[in-house]
Amino acid sequence: MKRYFIELSYNGKNFFGWQRQPRQISLQEVIETAITKLYSNKEISIVGCGRTDTGVHAKSYFLHVELPQHDALKDLNQFIFRLNKMLPESIVLHEIFESEKHARFDAKTRTYRYFIHFKKDPFINEQSWYFPQKLDIEKMNEAAKLLIGSKDFTSLSKLHTDVKTNICFVSNAEWKKESENEWYFEITADRFLRNMVRATVGTLIDIGVEKIKPTDITSILAAKDRGAASTSAPAHGLFLWKIEY
Repeated sequence: MKRYFIELSYNGKNFFGWQRQPRQISLQEVIETAITKLYSNKEISIVGCGRTDTGVHAKSYFLHVELPQHDALKDLNQFIFRLNKMLPESIVLHEIFESEKHARFDAKTRTYRYFIHFKKDPFINEQSWYFPQKLDIEKMNEAAKLLIGSKDFTSLSKLHTDVKTNICFVSNAEWKKESENEWYFEITADRFLRNMVRATVGTLIDIGVEKIKPTDITSILAAKDRGAASTSAPAHGLFLWKIEY
């Protein structure tokens, strides 16, 4: 058996997140099914670098898979080509290579981007949140700086998850302008909690429309209460952007 890493991208619109689950179509299930068929129905399991929720996308995602010797692996480029033909257009595999690393546990940092736009645009509506109000980017970035460091993100995560700690180390958090019409929020951390980025974006948006003050982010985190923060931003604007090992 050899362990292989595969880098891929996907549009999460038609999937109920990454992780396999009963009675719902997941990215993990679709990819495992394709690899299993390529291996003459010998059941294959894969391990992803993390979970993404329903409707969330990934520009760069890594998985690992342990595979026995097989004719399909004699040419790795052909292996990826054949898998891509079997997968839907919403999933694209980029490359495969041998590695001893664990896709999830050996990831050092993860970077997410959340995209918003201010004018109606039929070409980006599925990957960006249309928000037709003015935002104060300076105040949003003032608040974003207060997220940096080792913090308890209980207030900005989904309730009743099975993690041992809600402490995350954020190394970067910043709003950036691609144009006057298109902005994105980028955040990098050693780990993320479920719904953390979307809850953070929703709270920073409330700061941008001056519903709450930038310094309120400190008291929101201190409360360790999801009810202290704002409503989560919609899933379709969120991308897992980069993984570093």
